[in-house]
Amino acid sequence: MKNKIYLMLLVIAFIFQASFLTAAAKEIDYKSPEFKAVASQFNCTCGCGQDHYECDPSTCSLTKQFKQDLVAMMNKGWDKDKIRDYYVKIYGESILTAPKKSGFSLTAWVLPFVALGAGAVALLFVTRKWVKKKDTDELVTEHKSNEDEIEEEILSSIIDEERKKYL
Repeated sequence: MKNKIYLMLLVIAFIFQASFLTAAAKEIDYKSPEFKAVASQFNCTCGCGQDHYECDPSTCSLTKQFKQDLVAMMNKGWDKDKIRDYYVKIYGESILTAPKKSGFSLTAWVLPFVALGAGAVALLFVTRKWVKKKDTDELVTEHKSNEDEIEEEILSSIIDEERKKYL
């Protein structure tokens, strides 16, 4: 009975080992999804504004060499994070298509949008204040004009009475 259990465990271990060996022996090429995931995280340095996966190797010699290096690294067993760290050490964070989600790089990417939002809110408050001030000025002017008319009528009636007395 023990021999059968050992034999089953040995067969299961052999199956798992065979599946790992085929996964490790898989060659990465330019069309694989793993390559796309790695290459699309880097900006092309030729100035085209695309990532290295989208940049056309027939017009850009830089991306051709970069893609060859990526494939070689991936075939050696390097993972996505190790490759990213390697190129960030060489070129700096400017090579990344998206910032790291921590530290100053995240602040540098988010701060302009925060400033735009704050400016829009400030502009909204200022225009509302101006509109309110204009409305209250119109009401005060309208109220003053009513008072002025009444005052003029009173003064004209007093002047008329004085004229009647002396004329």
